[in-house]
Amino acid sequence: RTTMTPPLPHDPIALARDNWRRSGWEDAADGMALVTSIMRIQQELLARIDAELRHFDLTFARYEVLMLLRFTQRGQLPLGKIGERLQVHPASVTNVVSRLTDDGFIRKVPHPDDARSTLAAITEAGSRTALAATEHLNRQVFACLPLDDDDQVAVYERLATVRHAFGDFT
Repeated sequence: RTTMTPPLPHDPIALARDNWRRSGWEDAADGMALVTSIMRIQQELLARIDAELRHFDLTFARYEVLMLLRFTQRGQLPLGKIGERLQVHPASVTNVVSRLTDDGFIRKVPHPDDARSTLAAITEAGSRTALAATEHLNRQVFACLPLDDDDQVAVYERLATVRHAFGDFT
């Protein structure tokens, strides 16, 4: 476990669902339990990932930017495109890019076709760090989830359906 508290003797979300039902909100009880469970899992996964990325002096946000740049054809993207692809606010992109620049993992370069725009370009050090961090995360987190492969695919597909319904992608 990555949280500081010991495991509880009972599932507090199941108790909350029971309270919802007793309060007359039967039609929303399962939805509340699902949303609360997803949020709790997100907290746990982010804590685990951030703990593993500390070995590389990265946060998950910084790691995502490095991997996005690493996967691009030229290793560079406009800052606005980074925010769009990672679905984060421009101010967050600016902050992350500044930190990665300070660490020598990316460099800012003028856009060749648009003088008003700046590109973030991954450096060799950034690419090496991103690769090492990915190999580490694959071993310590991504390949160790407590679901078998079929269940991982099924959960992903169901969550993708919800994301699509919310307009996350077309």
